[in-house]
Amino acid sequence: MAHEYLKYVDDIPAVALQDLIQDHGQDVWNYAFLLTRNHHVSDDIAQDVFLQAYQHIGTFRGQSSVKTWLFSITRNRVFNYKKSSYFRKVTLLDYLYRAPSAKSAEEEYMNRTYTDSIWQLVMKLPPKYREVLVLDAQYELPLTEISSLLQVSVGTVKSRLHRARSKMKDYLKEVDGE
Repeated sequence: MAHEYLKYVDDIPAVALQDLIQDHGQDVWNYAFLLTRNHHVSDDIAQDVFLQAYQHIGTFRGQSSVKTWLFSITRNRVFNYKKSSYFRKVTLLDYLYRAPSAKSAEEEYMNRTYTDSIWQLVMKLPPKYREVLVLDAQYELPLTEISSLLQVSVGTVKSRLHRARSKMKDYLKEVDGE
């Protein structure tokens, strides 16, 4: 994955960029996918994020972690993409799939089915709840960093997180009832 990004960068130390991509590339891509639900768009956005990060590395003030800073850039790139006329013409139909593991075929199928069903429920959440839930559960960001990233108060983050968890419980109860 890293070599795809490096061919576009002339004036940036390739090793430093490669390290940043190795450390945070998958997280940035996953976050872009969470917001766009499109594999190809997530690829493009992830590439743009790392290029923009290195072009503006001097603006990083260290008030948050590097991951939070990259997520902030990712979020802004996604919002810019969603504002574009191209996005308004495209229907997002991709689904999230996990990487295969060395388990038995039956166990792998059951795990994938369970994971896919959970992700489908997460993707049913309204975007503001889905985003907070994933930043908390998947990326384990502190509430203050989520607050900074989303540009809302910590109280709003707590409220959205509570509502997201509540909605997920309701969704799971519906599934169990079926």
